[in-house]
Amino acid sequence: MSGCVFCGIVAGEVPAFTVTDEPDGVAFLDTRPVFKGHVLVVPRTHLVALTDLPADALPGYFRLVQRITAAVETGLGPGGTFVAMNNKVSQSVPHLHTHVVPRTKGDGLRGFFWPRTRYADDAEAAGFAERISAALDG
Repeated sequence: MSGCVFCGIVAGEVPAFTVTDEPDGVAFLDTRPVFKGHVLVVPRTHLVALTDLPADALPGYFRLVQRITAAVETGLGPGGTFVAMNNKVSQSVPHLHTHVVPRTKGDGLRGFFWPRTRYADDAEAAGFAERISAALDG
């Protein structure tokens, strides 16, 4: 897609510190990492959200994310990783991408990046679960 920086990286027109370039996607270092070694994994085609990824592309894409996660852990030696994806809201680049962030104990990153809340009671929680379940089946 014209003007998409991630499409430019995939096409080789925008420079990036590429980790791998494969049929299922491209992985490269984030230019504004949470921690050094923060990798972004993107599908080769321009898609905005996870719901846009065709079902037949899911296994290859997520296998690549899994391999990158293992490589970050093996290659950098952190205690683990944080793997995350935004869909539409909070996407600084509107191209599907998965973050693989190296983590170490005591690195200062706490939980999720947004405030947490609670359900008023079990009935409210059950209502949310039912609405999501109904949308899944419908």
